[in-house]
Amino acid sequence: MARIVVVGAGVGGLATAARLAATGHEVTVLERADTVGGKLGRYTHDTAEGSFHFDTGPSLLTLPQVFHDLFEATGAKLDEYLDLVPLDPIVRHVFPDGVTLDSCADPDGFAARIGAALGERSAADWRRLWRRAARVWAASERDILRRTVDSPRDLAALAWRLGDLAAIAPGRTLRGLGRGHLSDPRLRMLLDRYATYTGADPRRAPAALVAVPYAELAYGGWYLRGGLGTLADALLTRCLDLGVVVRTGATVTRIDAAGGRVHGVRVAGAAAPIPADVVVANCDALTLYRDLLPHPRRLAGLTDRSLAGFVLLLGVRGDSGLAHHNVFFPGDYDAEFDAVFGAPGRGVRARPALDPTVFVTVAHDPMVRPDGHEAWFVLVNAARHGTAAGAVDWRRPGLADAYADRILDVLAERGVDVRDRLLFREVRTPADLATATAAPGGSIYGTAGGLLRPANRGPAHGLWLVGGSSHPGGGLPMVTLSAQIVADEIGPAWD
Repeated sequence: MARIVVVGAGVGGLATAARLAATGHEVTVLERADTVGGKLGRYTHDTAEGSFHFDTGPSLLTLPQVFHDLFEATGAKLDEYLDLVPLDPIVRHVFPDGVTLDSCADPDGFAARIGAALGERSAADWRRLWRRAARVWAASERDILRRTVDSPRDLAALAWRLGDLAAIAPGRTLRGLGRGHLSDPRLRMLLDRYATYTGADPRRAPAALVAVPYAELAYGGWYLRGGLGTLADALLTRCLDLGVVVRTGATVTRIDAAGGRVHGVRVAGAAAPIPADVVVANCDALTLYRDLLPHPRRLAGLTDRSLAGFVLLLGVRGDSGLAHHNVFFPGDYDAEFDAVFGAPGRGVRARPALDPTVFVTVAHDPMVRPDGHEAWFVLVNAARHGTAAGAVDWRRPGLADAYADRILDVLAERGVDVRDRLLFREVRTPADLATATAAPGGSIYGTAGGLLRPANRGPAHGLWLVGGSSHPGGGLPMVTLSAQIVADEIGPAWD
C-alpha cells in the first residue's frame, strides 16, 4: 500500500483518488480552495423570485461510457449518483445569415438535418468527413487516449495503420481539413469551433481534432439534472466512502523530490511536510514546473497557452425558446481568432473580440431556476489574463463591464435581445478564473490544443500528472481518462 497525495481536487484529482483508494492505497487529497471540483465550478444567486444556480465551467458531458467505467471501477454505479439527460439538439448552431442547424447523436439524422438546412451537397460533404473522423477517432481511442504518451517519439512509434495515418494527416490543420472536405462555409465554421474545445486556433490546430466532433456526435451530449457540478459531489462522495482523506483550504507550496524521487509535499502554514510515496499533481503543468517542482526544461514547452473565456451569468425573465446549448456565429470568424490569440511575432496584441461567437447555455431544469425564469450561462472565447502581447489585462478598470455590455448588444444584433428582461447579471473574466482555480492567466486548457500535451509521468520517480493541462487533454471525459491512465500505471496496492 502506497501513501499517495493528490494535489488538487478537480475532476481529474478526485477520479484518480477514487480509483487508487478502490485498489487499496492510502490516499489524501489536498485542495487550495474551500470546495472541490476545480474548473467544474458553481455559483448561486438568490433573488426575491427564488434561487438561480449556474455551472460556471463545463456545460456538456460527452462520452458517458468513460464515467460509467469510472464508477464501476470504484465499486458503484453511475446511475446511483447522477441523473443523465440526453440532449437533442446537442447544440443549436445559428449562422450569420440566420440559418439554424441542430446537431444530434444520430449520424444519419444529423446528415439529414444538414441537407434540409444547407443542401444535399453539404450533407454529402459531411458524410465524407464523418467517415474520415471515424477512422481518426478509432485510432485515437486505441493508441492515444488510454495510454501514456511521453514524447513525440511515442506518437511516432504508435502502431497506426497506413489508413489511420492518412486520416490523421500529420502536419495538416483542422481548418485545412475543413476546406478540403466541406464546400459550405457554414459547415467549415461549425468544424472550426471544435478547435476551441481544446483551447486552440483552428488555423493552427491539428487535423486530428476532427475526432472531437465525432466523439460528441457519435456518443451524444448529456446534461446532469441539477447541473454538471453534481459530478463533483458524486466523486467526492465516492472518495469519502472509499476512505480518501480530502482536505480543502490546503495550499501545496512545494513537492519534495530530492534524489530524483518524491518524498512528500509542503503545505502553507504546516510545520512539517506530508510524507508521500507517490504524488499526483492535478494542477496546471505550468504551475507544477514553475512553482511546485521547478523544472526549466519541461517549463519551456508550456508557453503556448490556450484561450480563456469571458462569462456572463444572467437571470432572465420569461421563456426565450432557446435550446439547451446555442452557438451564435459571427460574420468574420478569423477576426475573432486574431483578437483572442493576437500575433505577438507581428506586433499584434490580443484584445477583446468586438464581434465574437457567443455560446448560450439555458438548462431547462426547474432545479436551477425559479418558475417563469431562465438561468443563462453566456460564454465568449477570450484571451488569457496578463500583460504580455498575447494576453489582455482583464482587471483594467471598466473593461469587464464594458465588454459585458458589448456581448449583450451582440446577442441583440443576432436576434436574441434580453436586455429588458434581465433580473441580474454577474461577470466572470479570465482573471477571475485564474484566481479561483490557479489556472495561469485563466487559460481553460493549459497549453493550446494539440496531440502532444505534458506527459502524465513526471520527471521524478513517483510523480504523476492528471487533469486538463496534461495528456490526453481538456474536457471532462479526457480529464477522467487521464485519471484512468495514471491509476493504471501506479497499479493496485497488492502489486
